[in-house]
Amino acid sequence: MKWRVAALFSLGLLVGCESPQVNRVALPPTPPAGEPGNVAGMDAARIRLAFGTPQFVRKDGQVEMWRYDGVTCKAFFFMYPNGASLAVRHVETVPQGINAAADSACLQSLLARAKAVAG
Repeated sequence: MKWRVAALFSLGLLVGCESPQVNRVALPPTPPAGEPGNVAGMDAARIRLAFGTPQFVRKDGQVEMWRYDGVTCKAFFFMYPNGASLAVRHVETVPQGINAAADSACLQSLLARAKAVAG
């Protein structure tokens, strides 16, 4: 008898957890502190123009993460819908910057590399 009560309780928990699929993307309210001001808010076309084609793109619904690989670092651009395009909402580098998620020296080296390849 106890196992039936436990089974029904467990089933009730599983059914209660089910929720309808929602295709909305919640844009973070504000960029995190220390976000590089010259990159945050840039649209996808400007990022490609500045940094070139990303080495890796991950899509999760309407949100994308673009990774750029440098010689000594990697940069991750988190792109969220912004009208008909995508825009940078957050940037991280590995290694991270001092007191910030993105190291400006890493971003500068990736910009220089993209200009050298294009030029």
